[in-house]
Amino acid sequence: MTNAPLSPRAPHAWVAPLVSTLLTLPAAGLALLYGGLSPMACDSCNGPRADRFTDSWNTAWTVLSTGLVLSLIVLVASWAVPWQRRQNATRAFLAVAAPAVVVVSFIAFMALVDWP
Repeated sequence: MTNAPLSPRAPHAWVAPLVSTLLTLPAAGLALLYGGLSPMACDSCNGPRADRFTDSWNTAWTVLSTGLVLSLIVLVASWAVPWQRRQNATRAFLAVAAPAVVVVSFIAFMALVDWP
């Protein structure tokens, strides 16, 4: 029985997930804070204008929340990829994708809300 040799360990495999974590978590926190405080934009609204805002905000909040959970999953996956050289591209892709998902989710949130 022959065991296949393992791919050599990447010496700096932790760098991409760490940088991604340092970008993703604050960006996600700011997006969540802004999204959570945005209903105050329509505090003085009433009638159909308030109804349109509330309906659009509910949809946008769902999109933002889902996107932020997805970014957290991608971030955890970037840490979970085996720290071997052959996985460098996968690790880098996941590390770049995590903050990108936050940005795309926030842009989608902003576009979906019917601002007063």
